[in-house]
Amino acid sequence: MTWHDWYDALAKPTWTPAPATISLIWSLLYPGILLSFGFVFLQSARGRLPRRVWLPFALNLAANLAFMPLFAGLRDVHLATADILLVWATLIWCAVAVWPHHRWVAVVQLPYFVWVSTAGALQLSIARMNW
Repeated sequence: MTWHDWYDALAKPTWTPAPATISLIWSLLYPGILLSFGFVFLQSARGRLPRRVWLPFALNLAANLAFMPLFAGLRDVHLATADILLVWATLIWCAVAVWPHHRWVAVVQLPYFVWVSTAGALQLSIARMNW
């Protein structure tokens, strides 16, 4: 069974977006994520931002990259749910850490935060429905 077949067989809430919609949303978010994360990493590498500002961005990136291998690769709905909660928490930490230094970076992350909040609610629903 392919992961697409597995995903299609999961119980999901009626408000689940189509896979094409999810792909489109991520495609729209990636430029802002790349801009803000890249800026923080470069500023930190150049010594213009404290390393503690860089840490939540690195953790968020790692957690974000781990989601699909956990969800689609391992097909572990509950581990993926824990991961998306980590993505959400580290995204808040990113905003708090960078706000005193470069507020625009936190503002650029707002659409990402809204989407992760929505995707997190969806993932929590899927986990509950497939317990």
